[in-house]
Amino acid sequence: MDLPMGYLFSGLNDDQLKRIAAVAKEVFMENGQQICREGEEANSLYILKTGAVELMTTVENDVELPISVLRNDGDIFGSGVLIEPYTYNLTARCSGTGILLRIEGSALQQLMMQDRDLGCIIMTNLAEQFLTRLKESRQEIKMHFNTLLRSYR
Repeated sequence: MDLPMGYLFSGLNDDQLKRIAAVAKEVFMENGQQICREGEEANSLYILKTGAVELMTTVENDVELPISVLRNDGDIFGSGVLIEPYTYNLTARCSGTGILLRIEGSALQQLMMQDRDLGCIIMTNLAEQFLTRLKESRQEIKMHFNTLLRSYR
């Protein structure tokens, strides 16, 4: 099985990618199907092969706020499987039919323990992705804050 190249696996060699692909399982998804829920125990990492997945967070009174829609082959979600307290930080729902690759967290963590270089590369890639998202969030907060300031002037 080919492993779509997402940010998390950038820099891994062919052997490392083959070992990860060996523990991945294809999952077929239906429109509206919930894949994981914010706050639940994270037990799998997901890689989009085809279709689209909407990522949402829950705000006051169980209102779901859309955060992002993943549409690209290799888009990854469920990274909470790699970081304590091992919970999903967003809800993921299918937008149409498609195919995901599911990697059990315990299998991925075992590969990372057996091959420390693989683990280091994955965690470095994850940290870089989180920093990028943090910078993007700061920019959005600044835009909203400036809008609020202008409305009070």
